[in-house]
Amino acid sequence: MLEKSKHDTSKRNLELRKPKKQQVLSHNRVPPTVESLESPDCYVDYTAPLIHVMFAGGIGGSTADFLMHSIDTVKTRLQGQKPIRPLKYQNMLHAYITIFKQEGITRGLYSGVTPAILGSVPATTIYFGIYELTKRKLTAIGIPDTVAHLTAGSVGDVMASTVYVPSEVLKTRLQLQGRYNNPHFFSGYNYKNTWHAAQMLYKYEGPSAFYHGYKATLLRDVPFSALQFAFYEKFKLWATFYANTINQDSQLSLKSEIATGALAGGLAGALTTPLDVMKTILQTQVQKQVKVKKAVSTKQTTPVPPPNVVKYYTGVWEGIIWNYKNLGIKGLFIGIGPRVAWTAMQSGIMFFIYEQVLGLLVNNISD
Repeated sequence: MLEKSKHDTSKRNLELRKPKKQQVLSHNRVPPTVESLESPDCYVDYTAPLIHVMFAGGIGGSTADFLMHSIDTVKTRLQGQKPIRPLKYQNMLHAYITIFKQEGITRGLYSGVTPAILGSVPATTIYFGIYELTKRKLTAIGIPDTVAHLTAGSVGDVMASTVYVPSEVLKTRLQLQGRYNNPHFFSGYNYKNTWHAAQMLYKYEGPSAFYHGYKATLLRDVPFSALQFAFYEKFKLWATFYANTINQDSQLSLKSEIATGALAGGLAGALTTPLDVMKTILQTQVQKQVKVKKAVSTKQTTPVPPPNVVKYYTGVWEGIIWNYKNLGIKGLFIGIGPRVAWTAMQSGIMFFIYEQVLGLLVNNISD
């Protein structure tokens, strides 16, 4: 989930949205050198209300998640398919086309979108609120900006995970399953809808099943957030310096804003792909102690998997080591294409929507 864009929400690029005579709330860096860009004197002392930050973050995050859901589904299928030759999905494009032709959009590429959005809205709202509050507290007591940003991002992810992990479990299972009674892909599950999936999960696996892969999710999201934010800060610093010195412009264009966010998200997503692979597998594998026949509908028509059932994973590091030994380096980066595409585009879209919504809220206050 919260493979979302994290950045300094108190430094706003508001000049794009205000007349020249009202450019008093600008948070863009406008110095002539890279060194001066890092100086706190470059920023106007304005702090957006937390409620506005949370609202804008919830809108931006959930909208971006919805728009990019089909790519996330392709990533989940590539990571969750059984490594039995020949593979059903050969690559990102092949998987996208195959799922579209065989299962369609709503029950195929957009399967699992309901729990995804139900979790995304509150999770991103909580994240931005906790992130901004923690960052302000830390910087107020003299903690260096980089440390404050990374710490705030980690705390925000941990707090939001209580909401988005259960939705992530339901989402990934429904994405892997596809449509009800799906004859095109064997997942071990056969849920009619989100509510039925939640009922079956609780009945046959217990309430703890909603937090399957919780550690793996945190191990993925915390470093992802840290890397994404660090990259974004540096990329935006360079982009601002370029705009100031080359184009004689004191602010970034919308294209530059989206590009810096997308590059940061894509790079962070690529580096944390091995953890994402294990998160997906741990959340979707059928538990050993669970009898699949009881957990699925009696009308199940999905074909039974071949007898050479694949490895059952008990933990993140055990899974990473096994994948590397048996599948090689490729086994650690299954689905890297759609993951990078998803994190990059989701990050860029989220930055754009977040800034626009927050700008509108701030301008309404100042008018």
